[in-house]
Amino acid sequence: MIQSEMRLSHPDQLVLAYPRAMMCFVLFQPQPAHILMVGLGGGSLVKFCHRYLPHSRITVLELRADVIALRQQFAIPPDDARLRIIEADASDYLKRCDDPADVLLIDGFDELGLPPALGSSSFYRHCRRILRPGGVLVANIFSYDPAYPDMRMRLNAAFDGQLCRFHGIAGNNHLLFAVAGQAATPALGMLRRVQRSTLFAFSALNRLLAHWVVRRLERGRPVRL
Repeated sequence: MIQSEMRLSHPDQLVLAYPRAMMCFVLFQPQPAHILMVGLGGGSLVKFCHRYLPHSRITVLELRADVIALRQQFAIPPDDARLRIIEADASDYLKRCDDPADVLLIDGFDELGLPPALGSSSFYRHCRRILRPGGVLVANIFSYDPAYPDMRMRLNAAFDGQLCRFHGIAGNNHLLFAVAGQAATPALGMLRRVQRSTLFAFSALNRLLAHWVVRRLERGRPVRL
């Protein structure tokens, strides 16, 4: 399975379907002040967000020092006032984190898949705690992971049923979107639309939606449905 790919001529471009699909978080949070990412990998998401969401501060948690050491080869920008890449175990880091986020992207795979600690009930509770009201979590989980049904159930419980999915948007990468807080925020309104509308049940339309979102961001245009 290829989970990271970069065009040398356009290192900020999102090549694969699943990172494009993860960028659909801007439908819920179009101008996040703070984006927290779990998992660096080849840096596709951090590079794209750093370039096309210039008002967002970005924190990336990566467990492996050898992955971080490859950042220059993958054209990942150096740390600056807007970007920090931290070598840390995300499950431990979030327990003591007091820096609230508007967006939380969970994409922390190892050679065996998603570590159990990143799909536990306690981890999802900590995720919800650090999200501001109306904050959105996006969890990337393989559809064939035997623990997928349990992880989805735990995430649904941690966010009080405020969970949705764009069917077939990224193949075997199932992306679950969860919104924090009970207040009537634009993010919660968007989640309710996805939950109710049959349009989001069509894979081809959802893949087109992800492409549209990315193109709008690249052109500096607002993303609204």
